[in-house]
Amino acid sequence: MALDLAERLAGEVVNADAMQQYRGMDIGTAKLSIAERRGIVHHQLDVLDVAETATVARYQRAAIADVEATLRRGATPIIVGGSMMYFQALVDQWSLPPTDVAVRARYEAQLAVTGTQEMHRRLAVVDPAAAQTILDTDGRRIVRALEVVELTGHPFAASQPRIGSPRWDAVLVGVDRETEVLDGLIAVRTDEMFARGLLDEVSGLLEHGLRDGQTAIRAIGYAQAVAHLDGEYDLGRARELTFTGTRRYVRRQRSWFRRDPRIRWFDGGGTGLTDAVTAYYRDIRD
Repeated sequence: MALDLAERLAGEVVNADAMQQYRGMDIGTAKLSIAERRGIVHHQLDVLDVAETATVARYQRAAIADVEATLRRGATPIIVGGSMMYFQALVDQWSLPPTDVAVRARYEAQLAVTGTQEMHRRLAVVDPAAAQTILDTDGRRIVRALEVVELTGHPFAASQPRIGSPRWDAVLVGVDRETEVLDGLIAVRTDEMFARGLLDEVSGLLEHGLRDGQTAIRAIGYAQAVAHLDGEYDLGRARELTFTGTRRYVRRQRSWFRRDPRIRWFDGGGTGLTDAVTAYYRDIRD
């Protein structure tokens, strides 16, 4: 749909999927190949090595620059992706909270020793509201919340963006499917990832420093593939955990984005999706 819109609106795509920023992470992120991009310019794809840490702050600076450069060229920026905080940082006026390498390293060391469940319990003590919104399996966000609480003295939610008029008066649309259909598509995608060579892709990335990074190795599918290659569990278990991890993440995406009243929702299973979105966009713009 985004490619069709780009062709109709003289558009350029701005990626808002955190893991598609990584070079070489193609199969597990369903990244479009060069040929599949139809000659349409794409921004924020393949901009990081797997050993580098992806941060919302870096993305915010770079993606804002891409959008504004696209607008200056007279083209239409089409922001595509489902990484919640990346999307929010781009379309909302969000002054990101401070970070401290030493503080984060201390919490990450604790996480490595005690595990996500214990760190989530500690978060619940200092910031119950944050603990309710962050999964007890999401170690990175747990660490970030603890870091922000320590550095600012305020709850993690206080640092979150306030919903207002979107930056650039962006037109926000969401595409969803019936839950059972979506679960079936996730199962198919999981099987296809492994059939297309996810394990080989991960093996190659391990040679390029995948273990050295803080974010790439935690991506759904990649974490499970590494664990399988390390002998932690068999291939069937890796597939199962990839499926359930993706399904859980989809539920979080839906919950996050459904809270945003600015988003107009469309049925991804219906016909004429691109026509409907185009008509809605032009109606808003006119």
